[in-house]
Amino acid sequence: MSNLLTPLRRDRKRDFAAGAGAALLRSKVTQALLTRGTTARTAGELPWRTAFGAGLDELRHQRNDDVLAELARVRVRDALRRWVPEAELVGLRVERAGAALALRVRIRATGEGGAPEMSLSVSLAEEGAR
Repeated sequence: MSNLLTPLRRDRKRDFAAGAGAALLRSKVTQALLTRGTTARTAGELPWRTAFGAGLDELRHQRNDDVLAELARVRVRDALRRWVPEAELVGLRVERAGAALALRVRIRATGEGGAPEMSLSVSLAEEGAR
């Protein structure tokens, strides 16, 4: 099976849903950013590829300052470059509101200047992306 969409769900044939194009790219980016990768404090979430992920979960419950915002920006950039090279990072905005840190990520398929951009929001205050 390849090109599975995350979160995993069933299609009309009662199999795991697969995708292509923008839906698949968005799924890959979401998976890379929200998976716990190996860091100095964690062993990684996926036993078969412990390094996979961005390590954004480590930024929760930290002092919400400019240093944390820049660290989040670097981790997103590096994770996309390493794990989803077919995604071009068009824009990345870090928003801080009180204790919450939110990332607004804009991407498009690499090498497709005319390809539409996609937006993805990641909140470090809670699990998940929108």
